[in-house]
Amino acid sequence: MLDYLAGRKNAFIDFLEQLTLAESPSVVPTSQDKVRAIIADRLEALGFHTLKLSGQNNGGNLYARPCDRVQQCPAQMLLGHYDTVWPLGTLDTMPFSARGNVVRGPGVYDMKGGITQIIFAIEAMSHFDVMPSVVPVVFANSDEEIGSRESTRHISRLARMMNRVFVLEPSLGPDGRLKTTRKGVGRFTVKIKGKAAHAGLDPQSGVSAILELSHVVQALFALNDHDAGITVNVGTIEGGLRPNVIAPESTAVVDVRVQTQSDADRVEREIHGLEPSVPGTELEIDGRIGRPALEPTPRNRQLWHVAEQLSNEIGLDLQEGLAGGGSDGNTTSLYTATLDGLGPVGAGAHAPHELIYVEETLERTALLALLMLEPPLEHPASEQVKEALS
Repeated sequence: MLDYLAGRKNAFIDFLEQLTLAESPSVVPTSQDKVRAIIADRLEALGFHTLKLSGQNNGGNLYARPCDRVQQCPAQMLLGHYDTVWPLGTLDTMPFSARGNVVRGPGVYDMKGGITQIIFAIEAMSHFDVMPSVVPVVFANSDEEIGSRESTRHISRLARMMNRVFVLEPSLGPDGRLKTTRKGVGRFTVKIKGKAAHAGLDPQSGVSAILELSHVVQALFALNDHDAGITVNVGTIEGGLRPNVIAPESTAVVDVRVQTQSDADRVEREIHGLEPSVPGTELEIDGRIGRPALEPTPRNRQLWHVAEQLSNEIGLDLQEGLAGGGSDGNTTSLYTATLDGLGPVGAGAHAPHELIYVEETLERTALLALLMLEPPLEHPASEQVKEALS
């Protein structure tokens, strides 16, 4: 596998270039058609049946499973996304380039490189005429970078039916650690209502929503707990009408990150339980932890140890780590064994210097192929696998 994929370096770069040149920002749903078609065509050439799962507001999703499948076998999902944070026209100032072992371009690291790995791992198994006993299913969505609001229902339904899930999000750090723990992510909006009055002529008749906001901001920041991995950040605030008017309203938008579901539940309760400190003000609080934490559950640890053993056998020094950001792996971890961060080794996610190291990424592609060839994990696959693959 290692030697074969090392020899496919140029082909890997060529396919990644095709995906990168098909710019696909999450916020432009119509831009997703071309990149999805490129992926679907390649999977169909490898003997997969593909299906577009349409969304109302996103650019749709791609589902694929082998045409020649064994009924009632356990299944595994290869999970990724083909949307990026980069707007149309980014290639004009951030062109695709391949020099030596480094490939640069918008989305190569997060995560069109991971999509390319899925294709080449399947191709490698086909080359050696070996088929996994756990049926590989591919799911790629177009709204991951904006929270997977529409695609989560598909991901949740499929995850319930899978023996395991491999998430091809980029690896963590320069040493390419797998993401065996991810924080849960939430967003909250706190709206404050006060009462307007002239700040010079009649200030005592007013009730300042901005004054109340100052108390709310301090209460929110007090929820931070570095040791427990809890971060609460008031990212934006706004309010007031004019300098000479007592502010009748104000708003804060809050980002929350937690490592455990118990912390998620507690922080949610505390935020929704905030009470006004300034008499005459009212609080309206919306939001929740939308992405649960990816925790080191026993089945997740079991899958990590399989990857660790395989990596040792092929000479890779595989490490693990905690990622502060969430992914669709946070969702699948609720239902089945999940291993995240199997994607490219590189740097610069969402940054102008975004890049991957091709040779190291091809080693991860070999690891992915070997993981797919592993027998099913001990926990039983769902009886609904047949239905899911139909």
